[in-house]
Amino acid sequence: MKSKHKNNVVPYFDIQSITSSISTMLVLLLLGLIVFFVLSANNLSKYVRENINFSILVSDDMSEPNILEFQKQLNAEPFVKGSTYISKRQALQEQSEAMGTDPEEFLGYNPFTASIEVKLNSNYANSDSIAKIEKKIKKNSNIQEVLYQKDLIDSVNKNIRNISLVLLCLAGLLTCISFVLINNTIRLAIYSKRFLIHTMKLVGASWGFIRKPFLLRNIWIGVIAAIAADAVLMGGAYSLVNYEPELISIITPNVMLIVAASVLLFGILITFLCAYLSINKYLRMKASSLYYI
Repeated sequence: MKSKHKNNVVPYFDIQSITSSISTMLVLLLLGLIVFFVLSANNLSKYVRENINFSILVSDDMSEPNILEFQKQLNAEPFVKGSTYISKRQALQEQSEAMGTDPEEFLGYNPFTASIEVKLNSNYANSDSIAKIEKKIKKNSNIQEVLYQKDLIDSVNKNIRNISLVLLCLAGLLTCISFVLINNTIRLAIYSKRFLIHTMKLVGASWGFIRKPFLLRNIWIGVIAAIAADAVLMGGAYSLVNYEPELISIITPNVMLIVAASVLLFGILITFLCAYLSINKYLRMKASSLYYI
């Protein structure tokens, strides 16, 4: 014999659920893009800073084994990401290729000095830190000079700060907009069930019992929408890295993992919170008020 009553008065999957999932997915996609751009911008700023280098010009009195030993000591310092030794002969060859002529032929000697090109860790890529590093390096009497572009470093750091500030403000604004959009979508879905909610109240159902199917339904919508949004974001990131493999240093697996987790967390929290607030609104209403909203 068929049961006269359905166990679930709020269907999980219907046309309304599908449209809500699509709407929520588009908003979560926007949120995911925000997180993606913020994290990628952070990696990009780190990449740019770590490609800022300075040159250490070494005296001719310092033998090559001693230079290599000095380079080894430099590499052990926390501010050094990596270094490259350029010998006098290599420097001459590079400049000859760049100028199209050999300076040694008409000068009679090699005018260039050996040097070490140092790339800094991102936390030390600023003028104040480099000035301290310069003082430390110059304690070695065989170091002629430390060359770096102070104006370029200051300009890069200023631009990175400005871009980061704009991205954070944009992220906050779009997060609020996203919350409002999802909230409106869920409120409309629950609005159509307001008389059902009132009927359940009349038969003595508790508020917790009434809330449960609505909350579960919207959480599932958030999960499905988040998975769909993550799939689109992952596909887009894979296409970018496949098109330009060097982007893997900016669009790292960690970035995409954080983006995917953030979208899923946003999807669950926002849909739960919006559904909870909306259902409570109708639970508090009297029957006469339901006809005037």
